[in-house]
Amino acid sequence: MSATQLKTTVLLIIALASAAATRAADAVEPLLNAHAHNDYAHKRPLFDALDHGFTSVEADVFFVDGNLLVGHDREALNPERTLDSLYLAPLAERVKQNRGHVYSKPTRFFLLIDIKDSAGKTYRELEKLLANYIDMLTTVEAGKVRPGAVTIVLTGNRPQISPFDSRFRYVALDGRVSDLKSQTPAHLMPMISDNWTKQFQWNGNGPMPESERAKLREIVKKVHASGQVVRFWATPEAKSVWRELRAADVDLINTDDLEGLAAFLRTAEGKRTRSAE
Repeated sequence: MSATQLKTTVLLIIALASAAATRAADAVEPLLNAHAHNDYAHKRPLFDALDHGFTSVEADVFFVDGNLLVGHDREALNPERTLDSLYLAPLAERVKQNRGHVYSKPTRFFLLIDIKDSAGKTYRELEKLLANYIDMLTTVEAGKVRPGAVTIVLTGNRPQISPFDSRFRYVALDGRVSDLKSQTPAHLMPMISDNWTKQFQWNGNGPMPESERAKLREIVKKVHASGQVVRFWATPEAKSVWRELRAADVDLINTDDLEGLAAFLRTAEGKRTRSAE
């Protein structure tokens, strides 16, 4: 088999697998509040999350020898596990299969890219790569947002992007609670994320202290008033915590337990928010 034939065969296999996964996912109700933390650590990166209806996934990325490789640390990197092959290409195929959306039912979808090394170098490489997927991406130019099937949000070592930069942009930035004071526009910073353990002491055991519950709801109120969504990482994997997050209208619940969170969000408790109480 020639190199050209081999490449064609590989692309065909990827397309068939993606099409099969898309058909299977047609029956899955997307979960607006589900975020797959360290998604690449699952047996089937991206697809396990999609099979459970997740609408936000996160991948750690290193820039190595001209490639954007996915992994938790450098020792775990594999040159075959690229951001393109694990996430961008499969998402593009799904969007094509679903006529412009990740799921057959239109819904937002976040791809968080956690930059683990040089922010500047990685961002420049990302710009070149993402240009190949412009049709499926949310883009911004001169402060005007063109919504796409997939919104890229950069977290971790975030690059410096001025809110006054009017150039065409494929990405947005993940903010912190402290960034709420900066009045950064939502088109540049659509998401506010923070370390749960830096904001709260409650670990899910016993009732949540009223002072911390009030603090949580005040943070959510401020984030939503700014037109942003809110997420916390390092949250305890406990239904008691998930219950408080939903009751406070937290937009994205961070988890490594895909099955557990999906099951919870499909219950009456998981669907109930403060506004519904």
